[in-house]
Amino acid sequence: MLPSHVLLLFLCVNQLMPRFNIYSRFGKRALDVIISISILVLFFPLFTLLSVAVALFLGRPVIFRQSRPGLHGKVFTLCKFRTMNNACDPDGKLLPDAQRLTRLGQILRASSLDELPELWNVLKAK
Repeated sequence: MLPSHVLLLFLCVNQLMPRFNIYSRFGKRALDVIISISILVLFFPLFTLLSVAVALFLGRPVIFRQSRPGLHGKVFTLCKFRTMNNACDPDGKLLPDAQRLTRLGQILRASSLDELPELWNVLKAK
């Protein structure tokens, strides 16, 4: 077992210095790319089927995009399959989310399949 002062020093250095080891600089990115490409290729038929289903039941665009702040405030574009329609009230304002969520959207959200397009952001390192 390490003496407490050595352990404390190790923890302080880890907190003060960013990770500069080989894995965090190169390995994580390579692993992200390999896993993203593998999943995209493996799930391509499902991705295509879901795209067609969303286009038929919800219309276009098939992908919902939204700009959001990410790590250190850097803005990225979130990409998901659409799960809601654009239903409006008589005044032209969008109905609440609960009323616009479709049955297909509920299934996509419950199974997290609406998140599949996010693999593209992982691949682009966003």
